[in-house]
Amino acid sequence: MQSQQAYVQRRVVVTGVGLICGVGRTSNEVWEGLLAGRSGVAEIKAFDLTGHPVRIAAEVKDFDPLVFIEKKEARKMGRFIHMAIAAADEAMKHSRLEVTPEISTRFGVHIGSGIGGFDVIEREHTNMMNGGPRKISPFFIPATIINLAAGHVSIRYNARGPNEATATACTSSAHSIGDAFRIIQRGDADAMIAGGTEAAITPMGVGGFAAMKALSTRNEDPEHACRPFDKDRDGFVVGEGAGILIMEELEFAKVRGAKILAEVVGYGMSSDAFHMTGMAPEGEGCFRAMTAALKVADISPDQIDYVNAHATSTPLGDALESQAIENVFGERARNHTLLVSSTKSMTGHLLGGAGGLEAGITILAMLHQTAPPTMNIVELDPACRLNYVPNKPQAAKIDYALSNSFGFGGTNASLVFKRWAE
Repeated sequence: MQSQQAYVQRRVVVTGVGLICGVGRTSNEVWEGLLAGRSGVAEIKAFDLTGHPVRIAAEVKDFDPLVFIEKKEARKMGRFIHMAIAAADEAMKHSRLEVTPEISTRFGVHIGSGIGGFDVIEREHTNMMNGGPRKISPFFIPATIINLAAGHVSIRYNARGPNEATATACTSSAHSIGDAFRIIQRGDADAMIAGGTEAAITPMGVGGFAAMKALSTRNEDPEHACRPFDKDRDGFVVGEGAGILIMEELEFAKVRGAKILAEVVGYGMSSDAFHMTGMAPEGEGCFRAMTAALKVADISPDQIDYVNAHATSTPLGDALESQAIENVFGERARNHTLLVSSTKSMTGHLLGGAGGLEAGITILAMLHQTAPPTMNIVELDPACRLNYVPNKPQAAKIDYALSNSFGFGGTNASLVFKRWAE
């Protein structure tokens, strides 16, 4: 009974946000880009496109890991680790959290990724095929495995508390944030660096999703290729980047005089248990994740003002999520009072990093009392009947907001954030 009481009483707040994606390399750049409707999607520069049916992605432009990491160390890491460190650096500076020896064992890291070091796997496979096993780098394994993003960040900040990584496809970083929320709630840590990272814009990464017919093939019009909820959407656009939050127990944050950005109040999970890549009929799994998050937050659906949708621009997925949102929020969704947008229309889909990026964007939406737009809506799919904040931002009162993430294998997560007010 005592442990359950402690679990209930510990509140969790966000004190720092670090974002990097195709729209910008800092949270301010990302937010300003989203409000301006700036697309991060362009022709791929990372590799030779010969033979590739899909030639567009949302790459992070002019990203130099040596700004954050010594050259010798950077060579031991995959690009997804570089981006996690960059976003964590921004979030830590934003939070002004000083990690002293006294708090280091109560300070943890939880960073997810869906794929990890695809770039390194492909490079080292080429090295082996061209020169044999002796050409494989001794850093091959630690540069690729998913938990090394969390591992490097924990070393960098002497975070000696819980150290975990989630690999649940496109839900990875939402699960990492939700699990960090629970870790702090139950008293296993006082502060966590949490979120996700992904860098899968590689020949095999893009080629693999293209082989599944999952990607948009609007190669000649990249800026308008990702068009969630539009009747002519034809697939998602791969993005890369990271989204990291600094999460703290409320009293811990107050004692050190932290500026609180938002409170994490709800986390819900579910499984479709239906199909390897497809969503359950009527978005039933999404529905249960959202309702579970609202139950944990102890609020009614009427209190949610904004939903940052998972919507990736796939024909079936967007319609089913819309249906699930309508089923959860009822008349407020149908009469367009509830604001719903997919920022993937500009950032592309960060896969395992999407939930971290979009959690950060959701918090910024509450801070600025503005819902970012869904770009590229020309004509709505008749199955998509909600207010998707089409093509330009909308000022609004946002006290509670929800962020959705859904992944292959039917894994779903929803996070609820509350606007901070003393």
